[in-house]
Amino acid sequence: MIVPMQKVTVLCLETGRDSALQSLRDLGVLHPTFDRRGEHEDIEAARRRLESIIRATETLPKLPHAAPSKRPVSEIVEELSRLIKRRRENSEELERLRQERLRIQWFGNFSSEALVKLADRGVFIRLFQTSPGSFPALPDQAVCLETFRSRAAVFFAVITKGDTPAVAAQEIRPPDVSLAEIERRIGELETIRAKLADEVAQFAGDRAALMQLRSEAEESLQLAEVRAGMGSATERLVYLQGFCPVDEIPRLRDGARESGWGLVIDEPAESDTVPTLIRNPRWLKPIEAVFELIGILPGYREIDVSLWFLLFFSLFFAMLVGDAGYGAIFLGLTLWAQWRFTEVSANAFSLLKITSIGTIVWGVLTGTYFGIADLPAPLTALKLTWLGDEEHIKDLCFWIAAIHLSIAHVWNIVNLIRTPQALAQVGWLCVVWFMFFSARSVVLNLPFPSIMSWVFAAGVILIVLFMTPRKSLKDEWFNHVMLPLNLVGSFVDVISYIRLYAVGTASFAIASTFNIMLAPMFDGWLSGLLGALLLFLAHTVNIVLAVMGVMVHGIRLNTLEFASHLGLQWSGIPYRPWRRKRPKIA
Repeated sequence: MIVPMQKVTVLCLETGRDSALQSLRDLGVLHPTFDRRGEHEDIEAARRRLESIIRATETLPKLPHAAPSKRPVSEIVEELSRLIKRRRENSEELERLRQERLRIQWFGNFSSEALVKLADRGVFIRLFQTSPGSFPALPDQAVCLETFRSRAAVFFAVITKGDTPAVAAQEIRPPDVSLAEIERRIGELETIRAKLADEVAQFAGDRAALMQLRSEAEESLQLAEVRAGMGSATERLVYLQGFCPVDEIPRLRDGARESGWGLVIDEPAESDTVPTLIRNPRWLKPIEAVFELIGILPGYREIDVSLWFLLFFSLFFAMLVGDAGYGAIFLGLTLWAQWRFTEVSANAFSLLKITSIGTIVWGVLTGTYFGIADLPAPLTALKLTWLGDEEHIKDLCFWIAAIHLSIAHVWNIVNLIRTPQALAQVGWLCVVWFMFFSARSVVLNLPFPSIMSWVFAAGVILIVLFMTPRKSLKDEWFNHVMLPLNLVGSFVDVISYIRLYAVGTASFAIASTFNIMLAPMFDGWLSGLLGALLLFLAHTVNIVLAVMGVMVHGIRLNTLEFASHLGLQWSGIPYRPWRRKRPKIA
């Protein structure tokens, strides 16, 4: 459920600005919005301080048993910043010298000063590179010294006296110092880098203190941003606007009464960008893991689809993976991971349990276990014969499409029931079922009910007449021009659900093919061991491909096809109340 929000304006005296902000942060219920986000010296200083702390924290090695240095945390940040700067300078010089070594190593070790002295006496030594098949012609008076040859390139030096004739090859600039000097300096820098790493490691035990300081710095930055973003009602009166969940308004009123603020509470205007807060019952929370993973959220004035997303995503997952053996592996790995990684959100593990069990059930009903063709009688008895026919599974995909998309339009009808636009949604519902019967006729050669042509015509008429409110027709007339394409898109949406059959069948075909190919290897123990390894790798790859199929197709059918028929644009911004941060554990 999307929690209703109230637009809140907090007013306080200029002299009490800081204490008011501290109290608001302690309450932790207001999602602040700013009339202006002007850059301020305080903001810039807080941002620089936070960045230096983040760099210091991220450069620390993870040594769980390291002891704290017992130095003040501010000194630790300064020292780490100095070490980071030295390490960066070291890395830049080291990389430059390595590139220089790579450029001139083919010419061997020689003194650059000697080249200069010889040039002063009229003897010129130049360095060149060319390909083996296009070695250039050299002047008669020139001496050529080849220093290195490979299949790709030839490196050589040309020695001339008195002048520098042209040579049809790429000339290499001589180094500023000798190769030996470069090697020596590289060795020095590598030693220095190792010492710098040891110096940084001395502070590994201070990670918790730095994370606490980082949390405080983040709060300071946000405080500076909010402070600078407050508006001025008069010379003595300032205000801060934001949004607060309806059920948290009493707490905000109590805080205002205790602190002496003024409080203005309004309904959000249509033009306001209201944050979205979704509160689901416990059994619906698993789907929030998908929303967080792909970073989507319905807008405040849109519809929360958590229920239908969970139901259909679980079904899509089961059909796309389609193997009871794979489902059992997923379930086992989920239980192990939940025991091993206790810091990970329980929603993710709950979702994986649901989808794993769904995959096991689907695999049992279709008789699919690791792509094995000949199943034992007890497993065969559990198989649902109707699902053994590929044509039936294709038909099931189209039924799922029609039901899934119909839910979207019925939901729109309920929401628009008091407006003429509800009739347009009835029209789209007629179109969806016309496309359903059309898809079955085209793909499966099933009979097409003649009455559906009249249903389609009635649906199109309803859409044309009621899709756009009369007062908006001047601005939204283009929707009528796009209607033919949208009708074709509706047919494509229904057809696209066939991917549930195609991907699931491909996964079974890959597993079955590898089983058949590798079966002869199990005649001997050595070849059998190799065959088992290859079979394990093959099924591992197939599982990875199946998971990728879920991520692409299972999520797409919900976030694109279903959402587009529902009119859901996923335009939400998350509700982020201003509150004290807990130190991050890294």
